[in-house]
Amino acid sequence: MKKKILTYLICGIILFILAASVLFDFTPGSKNDSKTTKKITVAEVAHTIFYAPQYVALEKGYFKEEGLDVNLILTSGADKVTAAVLSGDADIGFSGSEATIYVYNGGEKDYLKTFAQLTQKDGSFLVSREKIKNFTIEDLKNKDIIGGRAGGMPVMTLAYAIKQNGLDPEKDVNIDTSVAFAAMSGAFIGGQGDFVALFEPNALQLEKEGYGYVVASLGELGGVVPYTSYSARKSYIEDNKDIIKKFTKAIQKGLDFVHNNSDKEVAKAILNQFPDTSLNDLETVIKRYRSIDAWPTATNFSEESFNHLQDIMIDNHDLETKVDYSKLIYNE
Repeated sequence: MKKKILTYLICGIILFILAASVLFDFTPGSKNDSKTTKKITVAEVAHTIFYAPQYVALEKGYFKEEGLDVNLILTSGADKVTAAVLSGDADIGFSGSEATIYVYNGGEKDYLKTFAQLTQKDGSFLVSREKIKNFTIEDLKNKDIIGGRAGGMPVMTLAYAIKQNGLDPEKDVNIDTSVAFAAMSGAFIGGQGDFVALFEPNALQLEKEGYGYVVASLGELGGVVPYTSYSARKSYIEDNKDIIKKFTKAIQKGLDFVHNNSDKEVAKAILNQFPDTSLNDLETVIKRYRSIDAWPTATNFSEESFNHLQDIMIDNHDLETKVDYSKLIYNE
């Protein structure tokens, strides 16, 4: 009799718990959870291993830990990223920091402000059609280079590096800016240009397929700048300071993971983001980026590095006068 009573009691408790979970919606992934989870859309300029800390944050659940549901959309080109943010199609833009300067100088009242950096050097590598031992900038003389979109950081860094090494980027070389960012690799494979500036894993892929040879890192040649960063409308930041804080915290966790773990562990963490790239290739590329100190240890960046970015823009005739650091950088 006692056993029957105990059985009835247990069944009653189970039924009560099930009823309560339906009534009050306590189940995982329920409406209660959705109320505390903020959905945000981030437009990224490219999908490259260069952005490993961001993908670590996604794959390791760092955004979710902060109560953020991040929808990442690919919007090739910094100009298209800013357009997505300005139109409201994206809450946060992820691209070269130069984009915020262009928007500000264009007279936009609700302009974009940068609140965190992910990379501190150019992430593209110079790929040569011919094998060159002991490459120097002099090897670019009278050559055709597929450089990227005019006014974009890759082509500006390339021109800056050429000038800093004694050549005139407007007279001594031909930098082709007519090829769309996403088509640069294909154009080179098709026979266009003597050199091309590519991000990874595209540069490594061309090497493996025998189309070219990586001869230099533009990151090493260009120096420290807030190369790729997160920005949002001034009004969005003011209205969503908590989201910005949590987002930045998740990115910092991604940076910490990259700095505190081996190339292989980082490769394993982001493998799902690059299904067409082998674990060994991912590890090779991460090692390349680590060797040039591509990733900062912190999301904030100095006024000095921001001014260096503007020096490169001025040197490339894409900017006349510098914009004050305090105008475009959001510091909590």
